[in-house]
Amino acid sequence: MIEIEAGGGVLYRIENGRPLLLLIYRNGVWDLPKGKLEEGESISECAAREVAEEVGLEELPSLDGDLSVTIHFYEEGGEKVKKITHWYSMSCARMPEVLTPQSEEGITDLQWSDIESGREKVGYQNLVDVISRFENWYKKRK
Repeated sequence: MIEIEAGGGVLYRIENGRPLLLLIYRNGVWDLPKGKLEEGESISECAAREVAEEVGLEELPSLDGDLSVTIHFYEEGGEKVKKITHWYSMSCARMPEVLTPQSEEGITDLQWSDIESGREKVGYQNLVDVISRFENWYKKRK
């Protein structure tokens, strides 16, 4: 079994006093931005880089909190894969008006969503859990 480490994030902004989080539409499913760890980088550096790349940020987002770790299994090219993803809450001091989905990664759309809608839209249960952890983290910091 191949083991892959990845980093991702709940990128958020505050609008009308409430957090909105950015969802990506990848390969027909609403998801959160994430990607594989590259040699020589820390997992937090990976998470910030991957989120920036997948949503078209010109600068890296700030990591505001450590949310959780998820593990899921899948097959790729006949190989079994165990993917361990480290999740962070993230924000940008200057959020651009327009963000661009990374089409070469199969991302075709981006959408700001409130927490409840985000939980309803994401296509994987482990992401529902990540969003709930973000909600708890956000409430504690207020």
